[in-house]
Amino acid sequence: MTVKNKIPLESLLVTLPVTFHDALEAIDANTLGIVFIVDKNRKLIGSLTDGDARRGLLAGATLSDLITDDSNYFNKSPHYLPFDCEITEIWNLLEQDLRCIPLLDPSHRVVDYSTRARIRQFAVLEPDIGEQEISNVLECVTSGWISSQGRFIALFERVFSDYLGGGYPIAVANGTVALQLGLTTLGIGRGDEVIVPDFTFGASINAIIHAGAIPVLADVDPDTWTIDLDELRKLITPQTKAIMPVHIYGQPARIDEIKEIAAEKGIFVIEDCAEALGATYKNRRVGLDGDCTCFSFFANKTITTGEGGMVVFKDAEMAQRARILRDHGMSLQKRYWHDYAGFNFRMTNMQAAVGVAQMDRIEELLKRKKLIFQAYDSLLSENQALSLLPKNDWSENSYWLYTVILNGYDDDARDKLITYLGYRGIDARPGFYPMHQMNPYREFGHGAYPVSSYLSANSISLPSSFCLSNEEIP
Repeated sequence: MTVKNKIPLESLLVTLPVTFHDALEAIDANTLGIVFIVDKNRKLIGSLTDGDARRGLLAGATLSDLITDDSNYFNKSPHYLPFDCEITEIWNLLEQDLRCIPLLDPSHRVVDYSTRARIRQFAVLEPDIGEQEISNVLECVTSGWISSQGRFIALFERVFSDYLGGGYPIAVANGTVALQLGLTTLGIGRGDEVIVPDFTFGASINAIIHAGAIPVLADVDPDTWTIDLDELRKLITPQTKAIMPVHIYGQPARIDEIKEIAAEKGIFVIEDCAEALGATYKNRRVGLDGDCTCFSFFANKTITTGEGGMVVFKDAEMAQRARILRDHGMSLQKRYWHDYAGFNFRMTNMQAAVGVAQMDRIEELLKRKKLIFQAYDSLLSENQALSLLPKNDWSENSYWLYTVILNGYDDDARDKLITYLGYRGIDARPGFYPMHQMNPYREFGHGAYPVSSYLSANSISLPSSFCLSNEEIP
């Protein structure tokens, strides 16, 4: 169990004898309505609430009267818990309308306390929303530009292009439709095959299916956790129209080799960069190598727009086609005239307003995440039972979600660890499940996927929130 330190523990402790005046003064100072009565060694004797003191005064006591061991004014059997208890035990007591619970060491000394506001829940990921994000959204609301028109959409696309160093970004409703729009814009549809890694989040596969194409699942490379190049070559057929490398957990795939294979076969490369904003490949930012590249701005991503995504094209004509398809396929020159049977994949001005403010801080956000990853690495790198996120001399991770592999344990060890951490207020997640094991995607699997299956069964993602301090990681 972990707590935030706000009100000092000392402000909740009084020793006997103590006057009513001094006890009430301590209660008033700590604002919690209670003090814990302890002996000179901090061993718990009882508790005194503002209500207890008030009842004593109404019964005839004065402010100068002493509260002693023999007094009946305080609770001599207060609720308490061991300091290493599980967070569920604390919540169970707090649900009984207790405002503050002392936490004791094995010698019965008060070493900490818990309240509803003080319990620290470690989320695996959280957004970092600042004043500028709020100000931008307020501008949208007060101006009335709350839907898919307004100045922030074009501005978001422009600053995103500036960050990547080029390209033609199209802001969309989420990362999944970014992939679908990219596929459709490139003319990939019914009967076409798209090779995609088996170890990924389902959005990669869903976008291919909803574009009308056929996902072809490839195993991944144990050294990078991304698509295996030998498997990729074996899976190419005359029906293959694209490769969709996924930069899993922010780890770049071997994109140059993938581009060479694609160029040799005359097929497209559609990068799934949902988790990779800020990652670098051979000293260039990930996002401009594929024929199109797709990002997600979900609330758990490095920058967020709540929901939201971006598809980036290298070709201006393709980007223009995508812009039309994004908005119902309507002509840009003739209002309500449809050039295509398009989609409503638009981003709202309010979402883009948040995105603009987030992009202003992206280097700060990435720096913070990198420090968190480095703190984890310093603690875990010598543990022979763990494999950390891949590292190499040709790429740098985006530092999105700190994920490790547990090696040599029982099959259920990972899940037991997640449960154990959860009881202590620490949100940990399993790795993504292999696509070929899930009912909607079984038909797209071909044979065994040993690496994907191993990574999935043994991976665990640890809290990687911006709010996490270096001191909290140990």
